[in-house]
Amino acid sequence: MNERAGIRYPQFYITTAQPCPYLPGRYEKKVFTHLLGEDPVALNDLLTEAGFRRSQNIAYRPACDGCDACVSVRVIVDEFAPGRNFRKLLNRNADITAVSRPPRATQEQFALLRTYLDARHPDGGMADMTAMDYSSMIEDTTIETEVIEYRAADPAVASPDPGGQPPLIAAALTDRLHDGLSMVYSFYSPAATTRSLGSWMVLDHIERARRMGLPYVYLGYWIADCRKMTYKTRFQPLEALTRDGWRRYEDAF
Repeated sequence: MNERAGIRYPQFYITTAQPCPYLPGRYEKKVFTHLLGEDPVALNDLLTEAGFRRSQNIAYRPACDGCDACVSVRVIVDEFAPGRNFRKLLNRNADITAVSRPPRATQEQFALLRTYLDARHPDGGMADMTAMDYSSMIEDTTIETEVIEYRAADPAVASPDPGGQPPLIAAALTDRLHDGLSMVYSFYSPAATTRSLGSWMVLDHIERARRMGLPYVYLGYWIADCRKMTYKTRFQPLEALTRDGWRRYEDAF
């Protein structure tokens, strides 16, 4: 194993080529490793900064032949100032309450996830996810992570649960890193159409990182030719990971 800054690197592997889920007609490969060993938290920190993403106890990044369309992006928290549209979005969702919980899957979360997947990604890679799969996604972890639950009394969403809580309208699986928050996966009620919950959760994470004194919010990969990812470029200033390291978005492209 190699060592750097006290971190012992595990073995890396590469997947076979599979159809790309983002760009029709292309194929993807991924390089990956297991987040295990003596200090998986530090390893995840380092790999995230190097452009990897986490799925359970695996860190991966694209390694496609002849293609580098997937670009890691992160928001610069201290320099971010919401514009008029974002301020309107914050006001529109001022009634939402958020609670950070340990990584424990619940039936309520899974029910919301299934509603989200069926409505927004019926043909996606997670379309067949079961309750057991969801539990593994949330609970199989060796690093510092949490589930943030968002609730609001929205007439477009299901009625409150028997315990008297407002309905769960969104949730985010979020890793805490040494230099920021990484949004691993988020989902929301497709019925709350006027709330723009996907973008609002990013705004919420930026504010959380600001309060925690963390400089970045990692948004995962951005692909210029993928329409579903264009929203990420609205959160400026943004940095992109290039062959020369992290660069301002406007300087990288």
